[in-house]
Parts: sequence; structure tokens; C-alpha cells
Amino acid sequence: MTNPARTAALAVFDAINTGELSVLDDLVTPDFVDHGSPFPLPPGPAGYRQILTFVHHVLNIRYAVDDVFDTDDRVVVRATATGTGVDAVHGTGTGGKPYQMTTVHIYRTEGGLLAEHWGVRDELGARIQLGALPAPDAAAFAPQSA
Repeated sequence: MTNPARTAALAVFDAINTGELSVLDDLVTPDFVDHGSPFPLPPGPAGYRQILTFVHHVLNIRYAVDDVFDTDDRVVVRATATGTGVDAVHGTGTGGKPYQMTTVHIYRTEGGLLAEHWGVRDELGARIQLGALPAPDAAAFAPQSA
């Protein structure tokens, strides 16, 4: 049995990729909450549209869906994001540089709609790719002799 909101979750990723965010009105509940936003949002489609506009237009993020699974009241999407660095977000000197970032998105569902979202993103790896942070020293991972 597949959660009926699985289609809505996948449609969110299509909307991000195309920038056609008006479809959110048909995908999320009126009181939808995005717990993964870096800034406060109003509930519902308008708030979700606000953060996803930032994701699409400012960060230039596009997603490739890698895996999807669901339960009775959850849909989980594992996806790879590609984006473009923005100095004001990622740090000075990152602007215009491409990066990839692994992500996991958990949606709580109500019927065929999405009611809540939690996002987990490898922002550390993205900042290392962008040169905003140094890569870990490989010597730190070498086994220590006794």
C-alpha cells in the first residue's frame, strides 16, 4: 500500500526544479509547517512557496530524486541537490560556484496532502566543496599506533 501523498511529495520536487510553485496550493495543507526553513515562515502554501522560491531562484537548487519510501503517515525522499554558491549565504568567495549536496526530506501527511516537512542537508559538505571551509585533514583519520 502506498501513501496517497507520495505523489504530492514528488510533485514538490518537480515544482522546485521547474519553478512552478503555484502547485503548492494543491499539495500541502492550509496549516503546513516547514521545520527545515532557515528563517521563520507563515504556515500553509504561502510560507512553503516563500522558502522554495529562495531555494529555486536564489540558491539555484535542482533536485534529482534518489529514493522514496512511505508509511501510513510519512513520505521520505532522499535526493541529491545541485546548486550555486551565494556569497551572502555560503560565505565570501563562493558566489557562482557549483556544488552538490545530499538531502533527506521527511513529510508528515494527512490524506493526500503534505502537513509537515523536516529536511536534513549535508551543508558542511557543500561548504567544503565551495571552498568556504577546509576539507578535514586525512591524517586525522589515520589509525594511531599504540
